[in-house]
Amino acid sequence: MTPLSGTRPLWQRAAETAMGLCLGVMAAAVFLNVVLRYGFGTGIAGGEELSRLLFVWMVFIGATAAYPLGEHMAFTAWLRLFERRHRRVLSVLPRLIHGLVFATCVMVAWGSWQQIVVGTNSTSVVLGYPMALLPLPAFLCTAAIGLMALARALHNVPIDLGHATEVE
Repeated sequence: MTPLSGTRPLWQRAAETAMGLCLGVMAAAVFLNVVLRYGFGTGIAGGEELSRLLFVWMVFIGATAAYPLGEHMAFTAWLRLFERRHRRVLSVLPRLIHGLVFATCVMVAWGSWQQIVVGTNSTSVVLGYPMALLPLPAFLCTAAIGLMALARALHNVPIDLGHATEVE
């Protein structure tokens, strides 16, 4: 599937649209703040808070959208070593890797949930939004990636070793 083709799934187009909107609003807010500060000695008080909030959401939307496409960073050196020498180990390795991804997601989701609970009773300084909105995308992202990793582990989905860029 090419990135510019019209055959992209709806969830992918929605994620790209949401990230584009976040980036556009962030860029406009920061640009306007810079112009107002250096040109007129004033600024928009909530511009930095809004940009920070949108940046956090954009990063986690992107991470969630990248996982099912296999676009996360992959360390394939060990997999290639096992591929050449130990076929039996390679058959179990994808389940192990997906299981580790799931376990990591559970831990991050638990920590972000605790931050959501703490943030429900406090608000941001300038804009006044609930501080729970900052850790919420981390919780949603890790819940989604964790469910995808669990499904991949249960179905023993192989790890794609054909990454264009290899990180070792």
